[in-house]
Amino acid sequence: MSSIPALLRDRIAATPDAEAYRVPTDDGWESLSWREVGERVRGLALGLAALGAGPGRRVSILCSTRLEWILTDLAVLATGAATTTIYPSNTAAEAAFVITDSGSTIVVAENDEQVAKLRSVREELPGVTRVIVVDGSAGDDEWVVPLDSVTGEGDYDAMVDAITEDDLATLIYTSGTTGRPKGVELTHDNWLYAADAVRQLGLISPADLHFLWLPLSHSFGKLLEVVMIGIGVPTAIDGRLDKIADNLGVVRPTIMAAAPRIFEKIHNTVVASMRREGGAKLRIFEWARRTGIRVSRARQRGASLPLTTRAEYALADRLVFAKLRERFGGRVRYFISGAAPLNTDIAEFFDAAGLTILEGYGLTESSAGSFLNRPDAPRFGTVGPPLPGTEVRIADDGEILIGGRGVMRGYHGLPEETAAALEDGWLRTGDIGELDEAGRLRITDRKKELIKTSGGKYVAPTHLEGSIKAACPYVSHVFVHGDRRNYVTALVTLDMDVVAPWAAAESLPADAEALREHPRMREEIQKAVDQVNADQASYATVKKFAILAEDFTVETGELTASLKIRRKIVEERHGKTLDGFYDG
Repeated sequence: MSSIPALLRDRIAATPDAEAYRVPTDDGWESLSWREVGERVRGLALGLAALGAGPGRRVSILCSTRLEWILTDLAVLATGAATTTIYPSNTAAEAAFVITDSGSTIVVAENDEQVAKLRSVREELPGVTRVIVVDGSAGDDEWVVPLDSVTGEGDYDAMVDAITEDDLATLIYTSGTTGRPKGVELTHDNWLYAADAVRQLGLISPADLHFLWLPLSHSFGKLLEVVMIGIGVPTAIDGRLDKIADNLGVVRPTIMAAAPRIFEKIHNTVVASMRREGGAKLRIFEWARRTGIRVSRARQRGASLPLTTRAEYALADRLVFAKLRERFGGRVRYFISGAAPLNTDIAEFFDAAGLTILEGYGLTESSAGSFLNRPDAPRFGTVGPPLPGTEVRIADDGEILIGGRGVMRGYHGLPEETAAALEDGWLRTGDIGELDEAGRLRITDRKKELIKTSGGKYVAPTHLEGSIKAACPYVSHVFVHGDRRNYVTALVTLDMDVVAPWAAAESLPADAEALREHPRMREEIQKAVDQVNADQASYATVKKFAILAEDFTVETGELTASLKIRRKIVEERHGKTLDGFYDG
């Protein structure tokens, strides 16, 4: 197989009438077959070619997760051009940087709002010849054309046949938690390798139904796109975050991938609602959770369960866990988690409920998929063994090095940065980790994010952050601080969706500004901090914390699109509060 469009063509030939995608409509959901997808991609590809897309060119997509994103991506690739991905949450200046740095000549924008963003920086985009709008009006501006008008004629198959596996397929700009984004060059072969490696595991079949909400601008979402084409798995697509819970109950998928924040929020919502119920319901829930986690840990060890434990678990399942599974449609075989570390306590809770989360690991620079836990032998706290064909080494300083066909071609236009990241063909991940006796990778922290206190002790902030979030259902995000300081501190934000019902039941203030300083709220956070501190060395304990009135969000720039904290932005924005921890 030489390219993603060739992969799609083979899929259409093999199962033309099978369901490919399912999309929301005003009346419910409607499906497209692989044949119908092929027809739409063909027409759009020929239209894009007529507008100048082709070998050596780039087309940017500025759009949320929806069917048109995938159709446009496949059409761009079919012309021989490469897709440049832009998060719809990016500012006009950020979008302009990606467009100009990548050399994109066409931009596909989702709606009038995104078009307005581009118009505001039009003088900075001299190389852009056309903006194609998915939902919106072109107006009188010839620079903008509607997507449904993009058609053309020509030899589609000849275009596809001309693409080679080494051709550039995608430019994805790293989110830049610590610096300026870099364009990661991924070839057709990079994606085809990663997708085939997942296929070899036999975890997914055409009988599955995949629910996709992840940003397709992120490498994780893009990998899932290619995986499902290769295997022929139908995908229900809806990128609206506020619709995830409703969609799961209606679509009833068997597989869904998500960032850890989604699982944290589900966990915290369930725990908080049980705490509000109190009494017998809370006692039953806590008993069921303890029983389920005992069973989960036994499964991880490969230990057999006593008959009494099996009977207890069957009762816990009937009283608690079966109801939780029903919230997700009742058919989920497993979830997949990536993009950031998943807390072990939360992973074990979901596993206890029969909703196993397979945590994986990869970088944009390694085509997103490099490691994945297996359903038959998950070990929570690890990201599993490498995918078939991926090689791993641990450097002398603990840094994880990855080799294999999934590793990027390089950073766009940055030869020095490319040489620094790729050492003798090995990708330097910037993450610190270790391999267990079964070859499963455990990540301890990011090399650049390790805190070194003024006493010379190293502290892993993301471990502490995840543990505190798991210990208190009212917490949305935690930012642990202390580099070159004499002790560790933290900023905490509240998940008001979870906090508000609790606050109302406790007759506490309803707004975050008043609530954050309330002794009752601080007491709840302090209990979680104390619980986590009890398992830490003294130098790694959180000595002080502040509750912020506003949550970290993608829109405010404190989170990346994959919901990871942008540490430098948070430090700059809340520097006064952080400095205050160490005054006097």
